[in-house]
Amino acid sequence: MRLDDFDPNDINVEDQRGQSFGGGGGGGGLLFGLLPLIGSRFGCGGIVVVLLLMAVFGGLGNLGGMLGGGQQSAPTSQRAGTDVASSCTVDAQSKAACNAFQSAENTWEALFRQSGAQFREPKLVFYGGTGRSGCGAAQAAMGPFYCPTDQGIYLDTSFFDELANRFGAKGDFAQDYVIAHEFGHHIQNLLGTSEKVQQVQRSASETEGNAASVRLELQADCYAGVWAAQNRSRMEPGDLEEGLTAAQAIGDDTLQKQSQGRVVPDSFTHGTSAQRQAWLRRGIQTGDPAQCDTFSGAI
Repeated sequence: MRLDDFDPNDINVEDQRGQSFGGGGGGGGLLFGLLPLIGSRFGCGGIVVVLLLMAVFGGLGNLGGMLGGGQQSAPTSQRAGTDVASSCTVDAQSKAACNAFQSAENTWEALFRQSGAQFREPKLVFYGGTGRSGCGAAQAAMGPFYCPTDQGIYLDTSFFDELANRFGAKGDFAQDYVIAHEFGHHIQNLLGTSEKVQQVQRSASETEGNAASVRLELQADCYAGVWAAQNRSRMEPGDLEEGLTAAQAIGDDTLQKQSQGRVVPDSFTHGTSAQRQAWLRRGIQTGDPAQCDTFSGAI
C-alpha cells in the first residue's frame, strides 16, 4: 500500500523501548504459561481480567488486542527514539507503523467530521518486550493492543516478524491491517461501543462475554477494511490477499488448532478465520462504517 510518510508534527507517538519496567522478568515467564486462560477470559473493550491474574501481573487492564488464544512474540530491539521523528525511524517496521497510524488517523478524523461527531486523537506507543500502559503491564506475548484508559495503541514491532514468519502473513498491507484494526478499537471507544459491551459482560456468563468480545473484534476488523476502502487509490495488487491471509492466520480456530490441537468455540474472543476475513472484506467492499454492525444478527 502506497502510504505517505508520517508528519512528525501531526501524530502522537511515545517510545518505551529500552526502558526497564519492574516485574517484566519472572512475571513474563508465568504470563506465557497462563496466556491461553487469559485469552479465554478477556478480549477488547474492557473485559474484566481474573482477579488472580490482576494480582500476579499488577493489572492487565481493559485491552483490545489483535490476538486471542495467547500467542507469544519475541522481544524486539531495545533501541528507542528521542522524539516522534526518531522513534518512527528506528527501523523500517517503526516507520511502517507510523505511516499506517497517521493514515488511519487522517481517515477517521475526516469521517467523524463528515458525520458531525467529535474525534480525539489516540497515541501510538512503541515498547520492546515489556512496557507499561494505562491498562497495566504491556507484554510482547499479548500482541498489539489498544488501551481505552489512555487511548493508546501499543506495539512491539517484533509482532510484524511473527506475522510474516510464524503466521505466514507477509507484506506491507498485513502490517497496515494490524494498525488499522487497533485504530478500530479506538473508534469503538470514542463511539461508546466498547463501554456498552463491557456493561453487558459484567453481568454475562463467560461464554456470553466471549461472544460479545468476538462481535467487538470483528467490528474492528471491518473498521480496518473501511480505512482501506477510504484509501483504495493507494492499494496495490496483492494488498487484499495480504490482508485476508493475515485475518485467516489469526482467527481463534486457527490459533487454537496450532497451540492446543483442538478448537473450543465457547472460548473464542476474536472470531474464526472465516469470520475475520468476511468482516475485513465487508469493510473494504463498502467503505461504510455503518455496514460494520456486527451486533445485529448472525456474524
